[in-house]
Amino acid sequence: MANFNKVLLMGNLTRDPQLSYLPSQTAVVDFGLAVNRRWKSREGENREETCFIDCRAFGRTAENINKYLSKGRPLFVEGRLTFDSWTAQDGTKRSKHRVTVESFQFLPGGPGGRVGQTEEGADAQGVPAERGPDEQTSADDIPF
Repeated sequence: MANFNKVLLMGNLTRDPQLSYLPSQTAVVDFGLAVNRRWKSREGENREETCFIDCRAFGRTAENINKYLSKGRPLFVEGRLTFDSWTAQDGTKRSKHRVTVESFQFLPGGPGGRVGQTEEGADAQGVPAERGPDEQTSADDIPF
């Protein structure tokens, strides 16, 4: 029996990433992603639905997501679906699916913007416009 567990998502962060550390000092970041679907109904009406997905990343990936992203920023993630289950304080069994992020890509756009839109004071890649035309980007400025 073959198995395959791969998730590809592109959406906007629903909240600022929350960074914590495991006892082993491994970084863990939790964040939410909103993914929109648009279509036209049979009646010709434009429709839209939003799916909210909980995501978790570990290690250097977690640190970079926490450092460079905030609520509303667009993000492309690649990962796997994981199933978490626990017993709540009231004794009920709880569970949910979550995406464990294995890699990600920054996307252009500002908070709440769609891909291709920019926040005020940023260029098309979302880079703040504080740099002069003669300034170079150093290797320390690149998060990957």
